[in-house]
Amino acid sequence: MARSINQNAYTGALPNFRNLGILLRILVIVNVVAFAAAVVKSVDARTLWQQFIEIAALVEPLLILSLLVLAALSNLLRRAPYWLGAIAVLVLELALTAALYVAGQTLLGPEHAPLERYAMLIVLTTAGLLVYFELRGRALSPALSEARLQALQARIRPHFLYNSINAVLSLIRQEPKRAEAALEDLAELFRVLMADNRELTPLARELALCRQYLAIEQIRLGERLIVEWDTERMPPDALVPPLVLQPLLENAVYHGIEPRLEPGVISISIQAVRDELHAVLRNPYRETGDRHSGNRMALANIRERLALHFDAEASLVTKSAEGSYEVRIVMPYIKDRES
Repeated sequence: MARSINQNAYTGALPNFRNLGILLRILVIVNVVAFAAAVVKSVDARTLWQQFIEIAALVEPLLILSLLVLAALSNLLRRAPYWLGAIAVLVLELALTAALYVAGQTLLGPEHAPLERYAMLIVLTTAGLLVYFELRGRALSPALSEARLQALQARIRPHFLYNSINAVLSLIRQEPKRAEAALEDLAELFRVLMADNRELTPLARELALCRQYLAIEQIRLGERLIVEWDTERMPPDALVPPLVLQPLLENAVYHGIEPRLEPGVISISIQAVRDELHAVLRNPYRETGDRHSGNRMALANIRERLALHFDAEASLVTKSAEGSYEVRIVMPYIKDRES
C-alpha cells in the first residue's frame, strides 16, 4: 500500500520521523550518548555494564515512546515552520519525560535525580539531535549537489543542444510539424532543467519529460535508438525527485548508443512492489576508458538526492555485464495527495 506522505527536499524542515533511516539514526545516537554516560559514571570495566543497564532502563522507555509519538505526529510537525516544529518537539519530549518520571517514581527509588536534571538532559539531547539533522540536511541540500549536476550538464548541454538543433533544422522543410514538436520538447526540457527542482514531483511528469528527451534524440539517432518501456505496473501518482531518471537516460544515450554504429536498446522498467517503487534502466555497455566519468557524477548526484529525500529507505545500484549496463533505483512509494 502506498504511503500518503508529501516529502520535500531540505528547506529547513524537521526530519521525517516515519523514515526508517531517521529512526535508526536517533536510536543509535541516543544509545551512544547513554553508553558514554555509563563510561563516565563507571569506575572500571566491571561496573560499566551495570551502569549502562541502569541508564538504559530509564532511557529506553522514553526513547521508544518518543519515537512512536513523533512518528504519529510527523506530518503535522513537518508542515509547521521549522522553528515552531522544533519547539513543539522539545515541549513534547519534556511532557513525556515528566509523565514517565511521575509514573516511575516508585521504580526509581528515593535517591533518583530530580526532574529538573532529567529535563535538562532531555533538552540537550533533543536539541543536539535537531542540530544534527539540520546540519545533515544542509550538507545534502540540493544547493550543493545541484552545483555538481550543473557542472556535468554544462559539459553535456552544448553537445546535446548543438546536435538537437541540427536535427530539427533537417526536419523544418520536410516535416515542419515534427520539427515544431521537437522544438517544443526541447524548450520544455530546458525549462525543467533550469527550474527549482527541490520538491518531489509526480512520476507521470518525470516520465513525460523522459519521453520528450528521447523523442529529441530519436530525431538525430533514428533507427540506432530503440526504446522499450515497461510501465504497465507503474503508479503515475508516485512522488519522485525531479530529474531522477532523465539524466540516466541522457547518459544511456551518450555512453550506450552514440558510440555504436549498430542499433542499441534502452529499456526502462518501472513498477510498484508493495510500498516500494522500483525503476530499472538498461543500455548497451562498451568499455571506453574514462567516458563514464560523467556517468559517475550523475549517479553520485542522484544518490545524494535520494538520501536527502528518503534516507536509508532508497538505494541506487549499478552493474555491468555481457555488454549491458544497468541502473536499479528503489525508493518508497509515496502517493501524491493532489492526484
